Amino acid sequence: MDPKKILIAVDASENAARAVNYVAELLDGSSGFLVTVLYIERPPNRDLFPDEASWVEAGQTQELRIRTFLQQAKTNLTGHGLAPETVTIAYVPHCQSPVNPDALQCSIGTSIARDILQFQQKGNFGTLAIGRRGVSRAEEFLFGSVTTKVTHLAKDCTVWVVQ
Repeated sequence: MDPKKILIAVDASENAARAVNYVAELLDGSSGFLVTVLYIERPPNRDLFPDEASWVEAGQTQELRIRTFLQQAKTNLTGHGLAPETVTIAYVPHCQSPVNPDALQCSIGTSIARDILQFQQKGNFGTLAIGRRGVSRAEEFLFGSVTTKVTHLAKDCTVWVVQ
């Protein structure tokens, strides 16, 4: 794994924005680093919508919000001196996405943590940064969290958990 390749896994939350900011401030214009900001799509629950059209609309709204967040993350990183060509954005749609049903690469959605780690391994990222979701210990115990699963399953890489 290449320690100068950094993957930032995000979900458009405040904690994800803090993880992006942490990496931006830590690197502060250093050269030789490649940074990718990754989002694994988790589409809206189809059962919560009365029809296909409203589900697709919710998916489009969510995708726009996420893509805006990803652009802001890239702007933050380049604003701290990283060269634009060293910062990339990766949006991995869900295989059953209402917006991207024909995506070449997609997530089956069984485990966001495993999808993140698979992306990390395939991309040879030596460092993975992720924001810690603001859940209580009881909620984390009962429902788990992506961050907890990532830290438990990660191998051959450094994991930065930003709170």
